Amino acid sequence: MDVDGHPVDSPCVSLDTLRWISSEYYGLNGGHYDILESPPSPVEFSRICHISRPVLIKGYTIPGLQQHWSNKYLIDSMGDRPLSVAVTPNGYADSVTRSPDGKWYFAEPYCQKMTMRSLLSKLGSPSSNNHHEDVCYLQSQNGNLFSSSYFTSGDTEGDCELANLRGDVPAEISWCSEALGGCPDAVNLWIGDSRSVTSIHSDPYENIYHVVRGSKTFFLLPPTEGWCLRERLYPHARYQRESEDSLLLLKPSPSTAPPVRWSSILHPERPGSLPDTAHPIIIDVKAGETLYLPAGWWHHVRQSGLSIALNWWYDIEPQGSAWVWLKLLRGTAVATADGEEVDE
Repeated sequence: MDVDGHPVDSPCVSLDTLRWISSEYYGLNGGHYDILESPPSPVEFSRICHISRPVLIKGYTIPGLQQHWSNKYLIDSMGDRPLSVAVTPNGYADSVTRSPDGKWYFAEPYCQKMTMRSLLSKLGSPSSNNHHEDVCYLQSQNGNLFSSSYFTSGDTEGDCELANLRGDVPAEISWCSEALGGCPDAVNLWIGDSRSVTSIHSDPYENIYHVVRGSKTFFLLPPTEGWCLRERLYPHARYQRESEDSLLLLKPSPSTAPPVRWSSILHPERPGSLPDTAHPIIIDVKAGETLYLPAGWWHHVRQSGLSIALNWWYDIEPQGSAWVWLKLLRGTAVATADGEEVDE
């Protein structure tokens, strides 16, 4: 907003300036991350958020979750209740994808309703290694366990698809809520296998990510290295089916749909994908472990085998300078031309 309250475009920050900020930040912080053997106190977590670097937290337990969240328990608990599951042909939901005509789009997944039994039968089994099968991932990201309305209006169930599992999961984490002065904006359940990949992006949330089963590998970059990811503006598209049994097709959205700003680096973890001056941090999060992922940190995520995880998103504090700095560090996205090359 300008002084009169009108929105203004992001300023154009020179690449040299962004590189200098990146270099200075790395010089002061290095590429390490802290590991805590037990959860922090609210005061300790407040300091962790102030420093805004990832921390691997051990010893945070949700009573009984690791022991009783077996496939059978989840199937019995959910019964025939339908779930909204993301389906793609390649495991990349919410990612830049090339269409058959050679043009690049930001592609959202096809949303298919299925039971927990059906979902789990498609994951972590020998048939799930068939690369010709569609890839399923429970990743609705909309507060599929607890949304903000749960805290603001006392909504005890509403249209929550996973309401049957709410009794097993805390709606908030006490040391987070006390440190941040509020409740989560969303609590989500994630279920997928090794074929599902989260393309690199950043979120405006303080993220507490707890792995229940399996493991996750987070490839991280600080906000100061967002310039390495060469964001572009891509036309929007979505996977669709013409009939229930037909193949997934990528369908461009109407030209009136706004373009989506996204990284043009599809595989940042591969050698040579990023400039030599980038300093990624790689953290393996195993079952029973929790990752604090600060707001604005870029993350690309892979998982091993059948993986089940929970996360609590806490809104970033809008006052102060944090939001302004995160916006500035992203620089200015460049509109993509038809058929522009993406680093594959």
